[in-house]
Amino acid sequence: MIEYENLGKVNQPFFEEYKKDFADTLEKGWYILGDRVKKFENEFASYIGAKHCIGVASGLDALLLSLKALNPKVDSEIITPSNTYIATILSIVQAGLKPILVEPDIRSYNIDPSRIEEKITNKTKALMIVHLYGRSCDMDPIMELCRKYNLSLIEDCAQSHGAKYKGRISGTFGEFGAFSFYPTKNLGALGDAGAVITNSDEFNSIIRRLRNYGSDIKYYNEIAGYNSRLDEIQAGFLSIKLKKLDEINAHKRKLANIYFHELKNDFIKPIQDDDHFDVYHVFNIRHEQRDKLKEYLLKNEIKTDIHYPIPPHKQKAMSGIITDNNFPISEEIHETTLSLPISYFHTEKDIHKVISVLNRF
Repeated sequence: MIEYENLGKVNQPFFEEYKKDFADTLEKGWYILGDRVKKFENEFASYIGAKHCIGVASGLDALLLSLKALNPKVDSEIITPSNTYIATILSIVQAGLKPILVEPDIRSYNIDPSRIEEKITNKTKALMIVHLYGRSCDMDPIMELCRKYNLSLIEDCAQSHGAKYKGRISGTFGEFGAFSFYPTKNLGALGDAGAVITNSDEFNSIIRRLRNYGSDIKYYNEIAGYNSRLDEIQAGFLSIKLKKLDEINAHKRKLANIYFHELKNDFIKPIQDDDHFDVYHVFNIRHEQRDKLKEYLLKNEIKTDIHYPIPPHKQKAMSGIITDNNFPISEEIHETTLSLPISYFHTEKDIHKVISVLNRF
């Protein structure tokens, strides 16, 4: 059986370093906001090329705290893609703001810049774009819109660790880059973890307070904050894995290249172009008989996944929140997309077998 993902195998190369780091953390007895968090924050900020990194508890919290730092009016609107994972939209809702959905480009699956302007109103506060599947959005037209309408920009980088647009790494275009280190990510922890990237000293200070009950000094609370802190154990694991992130991305790009060259054109493959350096958190194809294809692969001992089976506007949780239900492009993607094995533990031989079975479908 070729598994879609196996986190034990993914992390096996790091086990000995993890054990040593965990034992050291355990013995030192400092488990919250200590030296390991500071170390990872400095290392990740340096990797991304940003001034500040603030470790938080999850990718959702990274988005939520970024929104709260902007301090928008209660009825403000936040524009975001209609085919994102629901966490993106939940952050907007939990911040007391209104999500305004924009259809993606059917080729890239990222938000379509040409469809954004028609959704901008005098209530629009920010764009919350998502670099989906490990591919950066088309940033030039997005940045132009932000300048034209004086909009803030939050980048959801949960799936784009190390992805680039025209040589510039995702997370560095807007006021905030929000990262998830959920275990399946290219840079994954062994539990929930996240971070906010910013070049603003002011936003850095605000988010550091927000993540820690609104406090800079213990027991002195300047604002109403949250409990959302990256813990010492996960920070230590992330520092270890960060050293190999480029290697992880290179491995996934190598496997993606095999798919591109050997997979028949019966399947719609991800778009490629010179402006984008994609890191393939997900390698998705599309096919009209997606469900039959998934079943066929499983019968041939190949596991796959679907990112995502239900579009946000059709989720029960969004009833009464998202009132616009006209998102045919998003629905087409959700009905036809299938994610193929492309993990750090997969071998080239694994991918050749997947392709062999796919090409017989």
